Amino acid sequence: MGKFEEFQFRTQPWFDQSNFQGFNQAIPMKTIVIYCFDPRAAEIPQAVAAYFGDEVYPGENIFNEEGARVGHTRTLFTVSNAGGRALSALQSVATMEYLFHVQNVVVVHHSFCGATAFTPDQLMNEFHEHHHADLTSIIDHDSMAIMDYEKSLQHDLDILRNSPAVPKNIKLYGFFYEMNSGTLTEVLRDIPVQEKA
Repeated sequence: MGKFEEFQFRTQPWFDQSNFQGFNQAIPMKTIVIYCFDPRAAEIPQAVAAYFGDEVYPGENIFNEEGARVGHTRTLFTVSNAGGRALSALQSVATMEYLFHVQNVVVVHHSFCGATAFTPDQLMNEFHEHHHADLTSIIDHDSMAIMDYEKSLQHDLDILRNSPAVPKNIKLYGFFYEMNSGTLTEVLRDIPVQEKA
């Protein structure tokens, strides 16, 4: 037994892992927003929630009679990384799909992002020269920097759509956020055609 074993779902007598259907009853999560961790763009999740109109963010905790946190009202989950790139978020998308049966994945790139301050080759060369490290085997070349916002968003939506970590029924969106005005612009959407029963 590990030191914190008692805090795992798998060790709880009431938790049936073989019959797990998701945590949606406790947390009605349906949308993942992938965006840059630049603190100047911290309002992106609220902007996306307002754009869709039926999302709750940030939401609030739900407590039981004993004061334990048993749920939350949030419907929108966030994944932050350098540049808000899809490649870095794939593991999170797969995990959240398993836990919450995600319906939407949204990628947002913002104005004056640090990822527009260099080219992929500059970043790779910098690491090679100063750290003697080769990034080419671990990072997709076109996910290293943002050379063109529209092409970058298309690249990220293509990564998501073509990844086995993203079920084909999930709706994909690409947005540009101008952080000084707070304007969120939908650039792309990839909505799967619903099959008739």
